[in-house]
Amino acid sequence: MRIMGLDFGSKTVGVAVSDALLITAQGVEIIRRKAPGKLRQTLARIDELKETYEVDKIVLGFPKNMNNTQGERCEKTLQFQEMLEKRTGLEVVLWDERLTTVAADRAMMEGGIRREDRKDYVDKLAATFILQGYLDYLHNQM
Repeated sequence: MRIMGLDFGSKTVGVAVSDALLITAQGVEIIRRKAPGKLRQTLARIDELKETYEVDKIVLGFPKNMNNTQGERCEKTLQFQEMLEKRTGLEVVLWDERLTTVAADRAMMEGGIRREDRKDYVDKLAATFILQGYLDYLHNQM
């Protein structure tokens, strides 16, 4: 069993996948959407990755506001969750993603990645942080 983590943005979707033991998350790729609002190709690519990595569950970052309220991004994420469940047939768990992009940016800064190059990695790294947070939560439940 493996779990896929997704960081759903307005133009891209960062993808990460767990190892078979559900201990670590690894960034896989960033899916760039050709046209905003058009999700067919994005969903098809996620479905391909699901098959390739033999994924049994998806964890989708849920972008709550810092004061714990839900804004427009949350509504779009809930719609995407529904589409993902229909397309993949898998359970899609929502996971609070507050500060994951900030953490990803900080990790890249500390890793010496130049500011102009960070946008090429931030969504994949954010997906990795989302998934790792969920994996850590699962292990703490045992």
